[in-house]
Amino acid sequence: MKTPVRIGTPLSSSATKVMLLGSGELGKEVIISLQRLGVEVIAVDRYPNAPGHQVAHRSHVINMTDGAALEALIALEKPDLVVPEIEAIATETLVAMEASGKITVIPTARAVWLTMNREGIRRLAGETLGLATSPYRFANNLDELKTACGAIGFPCVIKPVMSSSGKGQSKIDSEADIDAAWAHAAAGGRVDAGRVIVEGFIDFDYEITLLTVRALEADGSIKTHFCEPIGHVQVQGDYVESWQPHPMHPEALVRARDIAKKVTDNLGGLGVFGVELFVKNDMVWFSEVSPRPHDTGMVTMASQQQSEFELHAKAILGLPVNVALHTPAASAVIYGKHDAKGIAFEGVAEALRDPGIDIRLFGKPESFARRRMGVILAVASDVETARVRAKQAAAKVKPVMPV
Repeated sequence: MKTPVRIGTPLSSSATKVMLLGSGELGKEVIISLQRLGVEVIAVDRYPNAPGHQVAHRSHVINMTDGAALEALIALEKPDLVVPEIEAIATETLVAMEASGKITVIPTARAVWLTMNREGIRRLAGETLGLATSPYRFANNLDELKTACGAIGFPCVIKPVMSSSGKGQSKIDSEADIDAAWAHAAAGGRVDAGRVIVEGFIDFDYEITLLTVRALEADGSIKTHFCEPIGHVQVQGDYVESWQPHPMHPEALVRARDIAKKVTDNLGGLGVFGVELFVKNDMVWFSEVSPRPHDTGMVTMASQQQSEFELHAKAILGLPVNVALHTPAASAVIYGKHDAKGIAFEGVAEALRDPGIDIRLFGKPESFARRRMGVILAVASDVETARVRAKQAAAKVKPVMPV
């Protein structure tokens, strides 16, 4: 694994340069963590003034699914590390460039290629690694979807093979819902609107994100570290609140860590992986994995000694990491509630009156009713109190139309 052996001075000939492909709220926090370590950061996204653009040394706007444009930009900037932050990227270009020795992709180009497509990572987990997953089928058109749903049974979950943050996802209860689910999936797919995965519904007690960190030891070996489990609630496939730590049966925690290590060992490289798992009693099923910090992990900005973003920045640079929990904490999402550009926020001061509350407003230039525009962070002596505080504070923040 090629990692910087030293960190230079930004904007000089010695600079250690990292390029973020995708510069949303998660990328923004990674950039801030890298900046604190003296790294020169280039932020790339598909639209101008993305959150990460606002804090990087330089920014670019390109269609990252255009392989030629992506390769040209990387050749121009010559980063030491390329760090994908979203799924909608020309991964074949990254694979080819890494294979030729031109770039180092975090965690690896193969990991990014496999995980951007739900089919690739599900087949890896279920068929190559033999891990427990929900039953699944794939479909390329409406007729195939009806056949797949019939084989899986109801209720089931339909997702585009390429999407994120719950976009295009539906839980359906009968054949009558299939047409609408197909249309919703086609509209929500990031790249290819013509293929979906149908997943059997698992009767789980809860779902967690297990942040798994691959980092270098002093002897050059790679050690896997596990953060405390993160519980979360999703609505329409999109996370709305999370908390850490989530209590687990000891045997379930052992199984969760075993699954996470098997998946991330196969994917390789360094950095944070967000491994999503379903749990019932002491049984654990693999769901998905992101080869980067996870949205539910924003709670770690309050709960851990080092947030998932600091962990990612340090791990990819070959630095030691500390996954210790600092305090129970929770996060609650602030939605835009309006379809408009340049919205404002009222009630921030009221939300922060509680000394256990903090806030992150992402600075996204355009709001949508269901777009995540910020997050409340709350600490407490236990997660249930933290969850209540987070939701109460989030309710006080009011997105308003620009004057």
